Amino acid sequence: MHVKANSMLPIPRENAFSPSECELELTIVMPCLNEAETLATCIRKANQYLAQNDIRGEVLIADNGSTDGSQQIAQQMEARLIVVKERGYGSALMAGIVAANSQFIIMGDADDSYDFSDLQQFLLKLREGYDLVMGDRFSGGIKPGAMPFLHQYFGNPILSAIGRLFFHSSIEDFHCGLRGFKKTSIDKLGLSTTGMEFASEMVVKATLFNLSITEVPTILYPDGRSRPPHLRTWSDGWRHLRFLLLYSPNWLFLYPGLFLLILGLVLSAWLLPGPRMVNHIVFDINSLLYASLVVQIGFQAVNFAVFTRVFAVKEGLFPEGKNFNTAFKYITLEKGLFVGFASIIIGLAISIAALKYWELRSFGPLDTTISFRLIIPGVTLLMLGCQIILSSFFLSILGLKRLHR
Repeated sequence: MHVKANSMLPIPRENAFSPSECELELTIVMPCLNEAETLATCIRKANQYLAQNDIRGEVLIADNGSTDGSQQIAQQMEARLIVVKERGYGSALMAGIVAANSQFIIMGDADDSYDFSDLQQFLLKLREGYDLVMGDRFSGGIKPGAMPFLHQYFGNPILSAIGRLFFHSSIEDFHCGLRGFKKTSIDKLGLSTTGMEFASEMVVKATLFNLSITEVPTILYPDGRSRPPHLRTWSDGWRHLRFLLLYSPNWLFLYPGLFLLILGLVLSAWLLPGPRMVNHIVFDINSLLYASLVVQIGFQAVNFAVFTRVFAVKEGLFPEGKNFNTAFKYITLEKGLFVGFASIIIGLAISIAALKYWELRSFGPLDTTISFRLIIPGVTLLMLGCQIILSSFFLSILGLKRLHR
């Protein structure tokens, strides 16, 4: 439904909305899958908001295959209806965003858990020039029965805290379903997830690409449906957590890898001179072998962090950033080959020393507490050297397109 506007609120910022930029100012997008019980109420409230505030806008229903008459309700209420064949919360929303005919979009669930007649805080922030305006249910208020106990006190706070930690975001409520944004800004992010994790993807990518983000208090009401919600606590919670991990190679690979690498090197240096006793427990060559394993795992994890970052930047998933370009000035194929071959040479030298020790014993039985203190570091350096050489070539292959540009 289109509502003509006779006046506009004053615009305080340069990049705020200008009436001449597009025909409509606002599209209110609602993903829908069998929401016949509440859809009419949500559309009525959204139209009421547009009319009472003289906003040129439309209500768009992105239907994801409803079979309960939701599509007919949307048409009867004169909302704009699009049918999205690919199933999933993210799929429906992305189709709605693409189809929107306005500069600003406010999205919200069609279950009557958000009040579509009270969206002015979102629009005012968008008019000020913000790219993304998030609702904050924790500051706005969660009505009794509106959110399961596990979600309210554990799931949402923990996942939001992880998001803030991983991505240096200030957003308190990562998963609020009511949010507004500039269409052009969100289009540039290349959002691609199809499920509930779409909510996290939008915030994460907006943060990574330095979009201007703010929050407004939002009240969450109990939804008006008699059936259970589409959200599945454990599976959708895992999908959110998995997405946060996959988009943070530092926390997934780099930091654990550096910790293991340093731990393994420290333990190896401590055990190399001879057996160590702590509270009558003797740590000897068996412990040294496991310390070597920790070094290898840590190095592999750091490698994966570098590979992931380069691949993500190349594919446009992450912005390049100054640190990325600076790193490539120092991390080159030639330097990697030099370090790798140096490690192999040292490993071979230690291995020759171990062979000499065996020769002194007439190639007979060895005292493993002595020989393994040469063999373990020698083998470790040989393996690290080979990995560094292979990783350097692989990293150079990943960077070919960037170097060509």
